[in-house]
Amino acid sequence: MMLSKSFPFPVKVTYWDGKSEVYGNGNPDIEIVFNEKIPMSDITRNASLALGEGYMDKKIEIHGSIQKLLMGAYESANSFMRSSKFRKFIPKQKHTEKQSQEDVQSHYDIGNDFYKMWLDPTLTYSCAYFVDDNQDDLEKAQIDKVHHILNKLHPQKGKTLLDIGCGWGTLMLTAAKEYGLKVTGVTLSEEQYKLVQKRIYDEGLEDVAEVKLEDYRELGNQQWDYITSVGMFEHVGKENLNQYFADVSKYLKQDGVALIHGITRQQGGATNAWLDKYIFPGGYLPGLAEITGHIVDNDLQIADMEMLRRHYQRTLEIWDKNFNSVREEVENKFSERFARMWDLYLQACAASFESGNIDVVQYLMTKGPSAKNLPMTRKYMLAK
Repeated sequence: MMLSKSFPFPVKVTYWDGKSEVYGNGNPDIEIVFNEKIPMSDITRNASLALGEGYMDKKIEIHGSIQKLLMGAYESANSFMRSSKFRKFIPKQKHTEKQSQEDVQSHYDIGNDFYKMWLDPTLTYSCAYFVDDNQDDLEKAQIDKVHHILNKLHPQKGKTLLDIGCGWGTLMLTAAKEYGLKVTGVTLSEEQYKLVQKRIYDEGLEDVAEVKLEDYRELGNQQWDYITSVGMFEHVGKENLNQYFADVSKYLKQDGVALIHGITRQQGGATNAWLDKYIFPGGYLPGLAEITGHIVDNDLQIADMEMLRRHYQRTLEIWDKNFNSVREEVENKFSERFARMWDLYLQACAASFESGNIDVVQYLMTKGPSAKNLPMTRKYMLAK
């Protein structure tokens, strides 16, 4: 049985015929219950899709921490999560401008009200930055993340900033209000666009802030002094990654500075069939060497790199706690299947970061042969 060697700790498995087995030594604190038989052919075709759908449809129940269970599966050398025979299927993807818009809207246009239920008040849907090892105040950590990114740019008042994939606008509007920058945000999400527009109007920022409902590839020949892009390149697709960094280079003024923040696999690029079908259509997590290659190939130079894997793990753990605190409301508004899907997604991602299967990296880069507009040491990045 594939589960017998998939975990570094004891796990109880109860099968559809009522029989149970404990795999591993000791008393298990996690139990997997198969309410129905899932054909082995489905699992060998793609384990993440078969087991993910099995959990959503209540063919599988997990008693105990899903995060711990999956983290153990990622860590175990003989796990179905790591064996190549369970990772044969890679979904075909296309990333035309039309398809990119549909992919983004399928995820982010569920409705602002849904995200408000479990994100922090800044509506920041990306990795937070915890300045204290014991900190669990997510709103403060998200605000600290925004400042951490903007500080790395070493921005000068009156200059311009482009935020590619601006989300609900917290970063770009903070740059305008607290750093004195003239900012442009772009998004493909109508829900995000409407909210950012309202925030600009409500906060009286029309002279220094604008948001565009537009594909970032259609911004013409305008250039900016600074560029930020958080949680964006995961959506562009493997075939478009080089063009993404070519566009960053195109939009960045000579000697300009960019901070690109995104999920990266140190072990190499990958897709996930279950995530592609249910959470992030068209999603592709690029490898570290792949990203750095595209950066240097497009006349950009890396000034600094910072790995924030543990920060994203904690962010996801807080999100999942928040999500489960409103779980009944989510089920009533959507469905139990939808709620199980999102809980699985949040815990699975936390496990993936915890195990090192995926990472999140901030790439600080400059346009041109030198980083002459940046201080020589990293001390300035910690400035408030």
